[in-house]
Amino acid sequence: MPREKGRKVVAQNKKALHDYNIGERVEAGIVLTGTEVKSLRAGRATLADAFATIDNGEVWLRNANIPEYEFGTFHNHAAKRNRKLLLHRAQIHKLERQISDSGRTLVPLAIYFSDGFAKVEIAVATGKREWDKRQTIAARDMQRDVEREMADRRRRHGR
Repeated sequence: MPREKGRKVVAQNKKALHDYNIGERVEAGIVLTGTEVKSLRAGRATLADAFATIDNGEVWLRNANIPEYEFGTFHNHAAKRNRKLLLHRAQIHKLERQISDSGRTLVPLAIYFSDGFAKVEIAVATGKREWDKRQTIAARDMQRDVEREMADRRRRHGR
């Protein structure tokens, strides 16, 4: 069977986009067992409470929920186990330097399949304060109103 092409998103962390200012993004491979891959291919994963850490020069994805594969046997995986992320040593050192500044953390943004391989997009993020969140929401609402007005004008003037 030929390998699938393109990018198929399994799970996104929309809460992270609301709670953090996102900095540099990095694509990482992920070490999975067979039943975890099957569960991901079925579209079952949650990143709401997930985060990443760097321990002894290795990057780990923690608290990501990949539910047990329903057709698995007693060899099924634990749903919230820690999963190792695959990055080059230079990338790990760069991320380590960036998160050494106070207030920065590694946040997973998405789990997806890229050309048949499971990948995780992680980002260096800084937490937003409550007024930042309100400001972001207000800017988004204003942009939506502007786009709506522009579309309405185009419709009225026949363009």
